[in-house]
Amino acid sequence: MKPYNLAKEFRVMTLRETAVASDATICDTPDKAADYWRSVIASQPHFSPDQEQLYVLVLNTRRRVTGHILVALGTLDTITVHPREVFRGAIVANASTLVLMHNHPSGDSSPSEADIKVTRDLMRAGQLLKIEVVDHVVMGERTETQRGFTSLRELGYFYA
Repeated sequence: MKPYNLAKEFRVMTLRETAVASDATICDTPDKAADYWRSVIASQPHFSPDQEQLYVLVLNTRRRVTGHILVALGTLDTITVHPREVFRGAIVANASTLVLMHNHPSGDSSPSEADIKVTRDLMRAGQLLKIEVVDHVVMGERTETQRGFTSLRELGYFYA
């Protein structure tokens, strides 16, 4: 019987290796995070708008995106996330700060109670690791009256 190998391999892909222009990667507002989602994440071939997907945008000290990490895939209306998975990639990528982002397949970007609770848990974990969670942006559908995303920071769920 073969021994069970639990080793994992991470490949951190810098933006130099992707098609994203380096001058378009400043992410200091929820609008810019949403633009990044639409131009980079939602255009990837493995992206499926029919299931929830949680991504972490890895930022440096100047709030420039140095990469993004797919943390978890969910179902139509649920996603399971643990701080260990969120911060594992952020630590490997040498993140200073990060932005959490996920989509709601329903198109309604209003955060659920579970979204709020998970965000608070991840903020506390980030404080212990000295990696600041600067926002959690929930993506939905853009309409004439709605911008298609909701920032939990703008809603007042982040504290100083």
